[in-house]
Amino acid sequence: MGKLDGRVAIITGASRGIGKAIALVFAKEGADVVVAAKTTDPDPRLPGTIYDAAKEIEALGRRALPVKCDVRDAPQIDAMVEKTIETFGKVDILVNNAGALWWYTVLDTPAAKFDLVMGVNARAAFLCARACLPSMVKQHWGHIVTMSPPIDTRMAGHHVAYMISKFGMTLVAHGSPRR
Repeated sequence: MGKLDGRVAIITGASRGIGKAIALVFAKEGADVVVAAKTTDPDPRLPGTIYDAAKEIEALGRRALPVKCDVRDAPQIDAMVEKTIETFGKVDILVNNAGALWWYTVLDTPAAKFDLVMGVNARAAFLCARACLPSMVKQHWGHIVTMSPPIDTRMAGHHVAYMISKFGMTLVAHGSPRR
């Protein structure tokens, strides 16, 4: 018996890297996993698709639901959660893993890059939490894991836009209801 038997987890950015690694650990611990990411077609520069990750989860004996989702798009997030509930009946765990990087100073950050990191990091974490929380509240159980640091302004340094977005993610975690 795994620690997550019977649980359903949505993991954003789960087609590769840390998100995929989390998805596989969750599956090994008994969770069914929603593999949420944008990548549906193979790319030799960035290997891994939502379908590849889903196959690996299923090889571990768990159910997987690959969902193409751009976390900058609220209707796609809502559709992802609806599809999860249709398929599995609930959402127990949300892992806000999808992320955009931009490690430069204020002077070296164009508005478009600022908007990108805010959209993929802080805004997406908020939208995903908002979409998943009704299922968690209804069942009186749920966890939101956010891949962001504790709030410490010394960390901002020359990564201002990125750290604003990551601190935003942390605040979403702190602002979600605790029951």
